[in-house]
Amino acid sequence: MAHSKLSVPSLGTPQHFLECDIEDCERNCQFYCNPCHQQMCEQCRDEHLKKPEYKNHEMVLYQQRKRQLRVEKCKIHPTKDIDMLCEECQLPLCSKCATQEDHRGHTFIDLETVYAENMALCLGEISKIHKYFLPTSQDLQKEIKGDPTEIKMIMDSFRTAMKADGESLKSMVNEVVSENIQQVDNIEQSLLEKLQSQDTTVNDYISYLHDLVKEFHSYLSSSKLTDIIPKRFEKFLEIRPIPGTTKPVIPVFTAGQYSKDDVAKLLGKINVKDTKAEIREIKSMEIVPPSTSMEFTSQQKKRDRHRKSDVKQTMSLSSSVTEVGEFHVPGVNNASHMSLDKSGRLWVSDYNGNLVQTDLQGNQLQKIQTSRGLGCHTVTQDGDLIFTDSHNNVINKITLDNNITEFIKTGDWTPLSIHSSHIKGDILAGMMKDRMAKVTRYNKRGEKLQNIQRRVIKPLFGYPRSITENINGDVCVSDYEKQAVVVVNKSGQYRFSYRGQESGFRPRGICTDVLGHILVCDNTTVHLLDQDGQFLSLLLTEQHGIDDAISVCVDDENNLYVGQYSKNTVTVHKYLQ
Repeated sequence: MAHSKLSVPSLGTPQHFLECDIEDCERNCQFYCNPCHQQMCEQCRDEHLKKPEYKNHEMVLYQQRKRQLRVEKCKIHPTKDIDMLCEECQLPLCSKCATQEDHRGHTFIDLETVYAENMALCLGEISKIHKYFLPTSQDLQKEIKGDPTEIKMIMDSFRTAMKADGESLKSMVNEVVSENIQQVDNIEQSLLEKLQSQDTTVNDYISYLHDLVKEFHSYLSSSKLTDIIPKRFEKFLEIRPIPGTTKPVIPVFTAGQYSKDDVAKLLGKINVKDTKAEIREIKSMEIVPPSTSMEFTSQQKKRDRHRKSDVKQTMSLSSSVTEVGEFHVPGVNNASHMSLDKSGRLWVSDYNGNLVQTDLQGNQLQKIQTSRGLGCHTVTQDGDLIFTDSHNNVINKITLDNNITEFIKTGDWTPLSIHSSHIKGDILAGMMKDRMAKVTRYNKRGEKLQNIQRRVIKPLFGYPRSITENINGDVCVSDYEKQAVVVVNKSGQYRFSYRGQESGFRPRGICTDVLGHILVCDNTTVHLLDQDGQFLSLLLTEQHGIDDAISVCVDDENNLYVGQYSKNTVTVHKYLQ
């Protein structure tokens, strides 16, 4: 029977320790004699093994002990204990049963060994349940319980957007109706003015006729001979012709031909994805070793999972920005766009399609020729480089073994900018077609998930020069044509636009950091915004040596990289503490 006593460590946390089973010994148990089924301290273990009859006893750590088989008497031979297993019959037996004719030639195993092995298996399974299956299932349950909140938030954003669509359409309908009514008023006024003019002309002519009649009557009653001179009389008889008039041309009103479907086409609509539901990711059992190691790995995973949120809680903006490095990138004319891979290496491209990988000292590691572009490459969660081919309207992938494959075909749309999500690994691509622009979301396998294109009936984007994703799932687009940073939420609903602090704002490269800040460069400045679009500061200016900034990115150590267009130089800055 195992004994225990209560020991209170200095930290004040009560803990139970097992006592040694040897008589008059009160030291803590550390070891276990499997044959004797006794727990012992180190000193008693040594004394036990010194005795000749015990020298071959199996002595193990207490945690590795064999569980003692409970005593059960044989029903056939009541004086005997059941202590062995017949392998052929899979029956527990006593030693006397093993000599019977039924079991002659059979193989027997020590039942205590079988019991100990099965106990170890049970304990191992219990450990797996407590350290893997339960926590993983509970995490999954938390995720499922959190989904309704996210769904409610998304659906609320749909409702808000739909109402905004309707109000906008109503406003435009009222505006068009008012313009049409004003046109009718103007036509009516014009017709009335023409009729009034004609009425005045005819009225003047009638007055003329009345005067003429009076003159004729005066002639008839005249006694002067000079009034009847033929030539004078003939001239007097020339009556002016009746003035010409026109009937008013009344316009024709053509009633609008439309249906409910026509109105519905003008408004946004909700689309249910015609794809299979994505299976929730479950942590693989293979990565969790048994016993103590499993516990350590589980805790380590939890620490890794929360590392970024912990960093967010401890990081803040520095009072000043410090340049901590500068290097030249060989093989490119300028640093138009940058992407960091998992190894801490930097991919840099110029507008001519030269794409170079360097270390952080500027040493060239490899070079690839691509099509012309700006925000045209990104590194996925799996460490693969993907880049746009604007000539063939495809997105290519370079795997870790340097094989180039055609990853996504974009059809009639020309891919301009691209970004791999750090949240789910989705691919965001900014595209153009016939002066129309959109952002398309793909999953890791390159399957289309979402098109983000319009705000009510107006286009969201003009020219998506560069694109990134924030920690809250917002899609942030540097739009060169709209001269703004355009931000939508993960459902594609418009959130806000940032148009700089002065006129002439021309956003170029864009990125976000662990605190949800949005960083966008504009020639001689790098603007810092919060995740709701509020301007915080001009993080870098000409005073920091910024003279032609065109690209920005932030690494896992919260260093800000700024690429220059006028030269192939990248500067590195610290702005968080």
